[in-house]
Amino acid sequence: MLSYRHGFHAGNFADVLKHTVLVHILEYMTQKDKPLRIIDTHAGAGVYKLNGPQAQKNREFDNGIGHLWSTAQTPAAITRLLDLVRTINDGKQLQLYPGSPLIAQTLMRPIDRLFLHELHPADFQFLRDCMRDDKRIKVEHEDGFAGLQALLPPPERRALVLLDPSYEVKSDYQHLIKQLLQAHKRFATGTYAIWYPVVLRQRIDEMELALKKSGIKNIQLMEFGLRADNPEYGMTSSGMIVINPPWTLWGAMEETLPWLAENLGGETGEAFYRLEQLVPEK
Repeated sequence: MLSYRHGFHAGNFADVLKHTVLVHILEYMTQKDKPLRIIDTHAGAGVYKLNGPQAQKNREFDNGIGHLWSTAQTPAAITRLLDLVRTINDGKQLQLYPGSPLIAQTLMRPIDRLFLHELHPADFQFLRDCMRDDKRIKVEHEDGFAGLQALLPPPERRALVLLDPSYEVKSDYQHLIKQLLQAHKRFATGTYAIWYPVVLRQRIDEMELALKKSGIKNIQLMEFGLRADNPEYGMTSSGMIVINPPWTLWGAMEETLPWLAENLGGETGEAFYRLEQLVPEK
């Protein structure tokens, strides 16, 4: 499907959660003095102009990065994301919001490699321009599910895979699980980070059940919602499921998720979070 454009949603509450987790994982994995392969299956445009027509249409960033921009006291994981966004904006007014490719490019080292996939022709062009011919990075004009298996197992023997499809069609949920199971079979020690939106809770329940039955160990779930599940409101919450997470991630989310619920939840009192060990490590 080619109708989805992330520019309309850039910097919203779901991006804050997704990218807070991503920054934490990347900073942890790049501490080790060995190369890392990073694979982003649905990369988007790379960077988004918050003063542009897409972001300005619904201004979803107002209850996301825009709200956090001037907040003085933030948890450590949120602070790290804000530091990165401020660097990209040269410490000035908030105008640009990084997608996962630019976050990865900013945090990766010369020894690391980044593989980006984007199917939408306009976003692919933006993405390629954003990466500025960085020799560490390969940008493919394709659905990342199509190229994922060929990139595993990585010669680096270490990998982070971000799976972030648009979920425009119902089959995206089942297709993601199928691709994930195949990828994990090829490279069981990799770290896999899955972003999901909650529009219809049943689909998330089915994903969780499939993972619990898969035989894969060490799976954590972290979710943040603005209001109780209600299909009439569209995406009411979103989450990240991480396989083989850094041991430090749980503690970071124990601090971050309650803070997000308190600070981005508005005055309705409906904001909530989940932090669950879906499958134990052993």
